[in-house]
Amino acid sequence: MHTLYPANPNVCGSWDLLPLVRDLYSHQPETQGLESWDLQTLLWSLNYTGELLPEDAVAVAVEVARTNFDPDEGVR
Repeated sequence: MHTLYPANPNVCGSWDLLPLVRDLYSHQPETQGLESWDLQTLLWSLNYTGELLPEDAVAVAVEVARTNFDPDEGVR
């Protein structure tokens, strides 16, 4: 692969998404019940991101954000 083209064009990881999801949850608490594929589109349509992000990365950020807002969520 050429050095001008990165192997992973999407450099945004789930650690970058966590502040975005937390901000969205704090400003619009009604979004906390949405699935990751809904949040993927919502983050893009509200201009939190410039492109659609991978659903699995959004799902990881959502799980962490949910345990931050509801600590009992992560207890099993």
